[in-house]
Amino acid sequence: MAEHMYSAEEAAQLLGLQVRTVRNYVREGRLPGVRIGKQYRIARVDLEAFTAGAFTQEPFAGAQAVSGPSKPADVVAEVSSVVQIDGIDSPTRDRLERTLAAATIGSEEDPGTMRVEPLYDEQRRRLKLIIVGSVRQTAELLQIVEALTRERG
Repeated sequence: MAEHMYSAEEAAQLLGLQVRTVRNYVREGRLPGVRIGKQYRIARVDLEAFTAGAFTQEPFAGAQAVSGPSKPADVVAEVSSVVQIDGIDSPTRDRLERTLAAATIGSEEDPGTMRVEPLYDEQRRRLKLIIVGSVRQTAELLQIVEALTRERG
């Protein structure tokens, strides 16, 4: 089942709050959300939990659909991580990104959405990885990152 994701602006409109308030709630961890690029995205189930089930709005036409739990009542733990790797050269970065991309393909036991967003600063030779997914999958990816970065060091 696809789950709808709302921007901070859409969530603010649905909740009757200012956009700044919604962004602060996400930053403080009061409202679960994920930052993708320069925007926050909030899942429908998180809005429902935030409002203690009082959230009953239909999704906006522009809301993004992503894979998610089969029922809103399911308890789902998701991790958002940012990993910064300094002094990484392009060949090592390419190898790491390819390995992580291959590792993010979901299995039947844990079909949750796994996302990895690499950001590379060539001048500083700095790679930032934004990882969002289940606790188990994220832990596995972090072990891969550790193993591959330990190899080069």
